[in-house]
Amino acid sequence: MEESLIKSLALEFIRAEDEAKPVEPISERYPDITIEDAYRIQLEIVRMKVERGEKIVGKKIGLTSKAMMEMLNVNQPDYGHITDRMIVIENDPIDTSKLIAPKVEAEIAFLLREDLEGPGITPARVIQATEGVFPALEIIDSRIKDWRIKIFDTVADNAGIARLVLGSKLTKIENIDLRLVGLVMKKNGEIVATAAGASVLGNPVDSVAWLANKLSEFGVSLKRGEIILSGSLIRAFDVRPGDSVVAEFDRLGSVSTRFV
Repeated sequence: MEESLIKSLALEFIRAEDEAKPVEPISERYPDITIEDAYRIQLEIVRMKVERGEKIVGKKIGLTSKAMMEMLNVNQPDYGHITDRMIVIENDPIDTSKLIAPKVEAEIAFLLREDLEGPGITPARVIQATEGVFPALEIIDSRIKDWRIKIFDTVADNAGIARLVLGSKLTKIENIDLRLVGLVMKKNGEIVATAAGASVLGNPVDSVAWLANKLSEFGVSLKRGEIILSGSLIRAFDVRPGDSVVAEFDRLGSVSTRFV
């Protein structure tokens, strides 16, 4: 794609997010688009956001489950950037009028105490570089109309991230096998899903290692102090005004939010 088209599509996505008005799938409008094109659009979106005052506070990994990979016909995860504008304090409600068609995922969020720059990052190195982990809720929202997405659409759309809610408990992971951490997900008091950390690429630590190595292809690294979302343990589910959700993690604590 020409640079002028990359910039135009990035601006289109930003306007769609700001105005909560979706756009038609770019995979349909530009059938020759490549994954590289899609990441170029995402990076231009991030550049524009930083230019207007937003700060990058972390990165997220998406499509970590086999079901989501099969749905989009891909064989690896994708990633996106987290900015300070996306962070929601746990006790603050989330305004759905500023979103298009939100869904919720439950994740383990890593807080880095050291930079991670691939290639060659191993799971052991991830553990060494991690200050601790938080329970987290990621609110995803497609700026593509009716969630009619292919991998190119979600990559260009910054992997669909809209909001992030972190729990208040930071847990060291040196003596915890995150594969075995259980999750109970509740919506309006009813259990809607259960899972374990192993559902995230076999191990959330492996997921973060994958991201560090993948980003090295673009000259990007994971930075000290960043929050890294390792991927959802469960399939995303819809939320509407009046809903409340809570993710209860074994040993890691819980995180909750409500929608208005």
